[in-house]
Amino acid sequence: MVVSLKRLIAVARGQEKGDIIFRGGRLVNVFSGEVVSADLVICGNTIAAVGEGCWKAENVIDLRGAYLLPGLIDAHIHVESSMLTPVGFASAVLPHGTTAVVSDPHEIVNVGGLKGLEFMFRSGSRVPLDFFFLIPSCVPATYMETAGACLGEEETRRAFDMYPASPGLAEMMNFPGVLQADEVVLSKIAVALESGRLVDGHAPLLAGADLNAYIAAGISSDHECTSAEEALEKIRLGMKIIIREGSAARDLYSLLPAVNESNFTEFMFGCDDRHPAHLLREGEIDDILRKAVKGGLEPVTAVRMATINTARHYRLRGRGAIAPGYRADLVIVDNLQDFTVLEVYKDGEMVAKDGKLVREYPQYHADNLEGSVRLPDLRGKFSLKPPSPEAVANIITVEAGKIVTGWEKAPISSVGRENDILKVAVIERHSGKGGISVGLVKGFGLQRGALASTVAHDSHNLIVVGADDDDMEAAAAALSETGGGLVVIEGGEVRAALPLPVGGLMSYEDVSRVVEEHERIENAALRLGCDLPSPFMAMSFLALAVIPSLKITDRGLVDVDRFTHLSLWAQ
Repeated sequence: MVVSLKRLIAVARGQEKGDIIFRGGRLVNVFSGEVVSADLVICGNTIAAVGEGCWKAENVIDLRGAYLLPGLIDAHIHVESSMLTPVGFASAVLPHGTTAVVSDPHEIVNVGGLKGLEFMFRSGSRVPLDFFFLIPSCVPATYMETAGACLGEEETRRAFDMYPASPGLAEMMNFPGVLQADEVVLSKIAVALESGRLVDGHAPLLAGADLNAYIAAGISSDHECTSAEEALEKIRLGMKIIIREGSAARDLYSLLPAVNESNFTEFMFGCDDRHPAHLLREGEIDDILRKAVKGGLEPVTAVRMATINTARHYRLRGRGAIAPGYRADLVIVDNLQDFTVLEVYKDGEMVAKDGKLVREYPQYHADNLEGSVRLPDLRGKFSLKPPSPEAVANIITVEAGKIVTGWEKAPISSVGRENDILKVAVIERHSGKGGISVGLVKGFGLQRGALASTVAHDSHNLIVVGADDDDMEAAAAALSETGGGLVVIEGGEVRAALPLPVGGLMSYEDVSRVVEEHERIENAALRLGCDLPSPFMAMSFLALAVIPSLKITDRGLVDVDRFTHLSLWAQ
């Protein structure tokens, strides 16, 4: 309920009753860095007063010594990576105390363009969680792949017009394009900066003169740091650092040594890509708070990094703190070590209690984003034709828990399940007449069958890894029939599947159902010999041509370090 200024002032002065007063709690003050005993008065969706006074309210809540935190804010998330719609994502994270997220919807926009962006807005508007959508900067992410849409300068302007509340331009993954002063790349940065908005960064391992140039272009943050030294170099040059703790990339403990009492204001927390099982069982930003404190970070400092730091950087007015005039977004926790969430209030209304939503929220359906998998004829297209029997191949290598891939060379004679060198293929799936690229990958361990997915960052073409060509064809065909998702095939039969009808990326099901289906499909992959902890996530990053070092797109192998295509056959 939006409140009038006149009533808000009257409630703050004790002249009128508020709606809720919290007593007996310990409030985390993110401005002063203190934990204080204080009353808190809410008027409508706004905090009216904090402290000790003669305030009254219609409802009095005794916190009995529990701790009161501002609503938690995720500084960098891709909702689509949860495989949930914004409605489903909000339903999963609200019980964990997250009341706002800064989200880059470039996954669905790479598939559906501006209609994908519109879906995210409309779906997100149905739930009591603030989605601050950035406008994707890299659609497609690079020129070395084929996406379902293209956002240039004009489309970027239209997107900001569609969503004037957008804080800025999403992560500029094409850092080589920035460094090479590519006109298309710079034009999109200019659109954001000229309108007074921020530009998010994505600069893994960038340092020295190149890092200076990247920051000079107007880019203000980075979430790709993997060492304390890297984070400190970027902070010294004025960047804000988002400490990422997702499902595949977990950098928290590597970066905590960089945080101290002098520079903690330059750090934020973000989940980036977090799978549904982790959301359901570990949580979201509350999970990072627990781990950060366990790792030695002072609890109030951790809360500040999870709230006010993010609100200030992204200019999220009225969020991130408990103070008069701020939104009544509140999280009640039992202590500042475990951060067990007892209750969550959004805009002054309870939305979750004891780990469960107070009410359910209806889905927003997008017929124009369904049926997005359109494939060419794949019969016989997964065979390899080496130039000679002695040919040497460039092979992508996968390491568990990392999105960075390695690069090996091996003779064609060594290809096969006995040496764990399997075929990987990427098929352009947006137009129905696109290209097919076949490569080799080591590290999946499959002894038979095939895995396939339409979640393949960032253009989300269909990717398949298999020990058998026929099963690879069957896996692609199965996803075409379901409209996208994840599938495990053995002997031409579907052993497990997770349909993702919304752009081949998201399910309308709730988080519990998606987790159940996702675990079934990972168990099916394990039975085929794949012992990677997150095989489908590992597979999805094989196509991410902005993360070192060897990747594959629908247009062929990519040498990410040189940002150029590479032949499968080594010279």
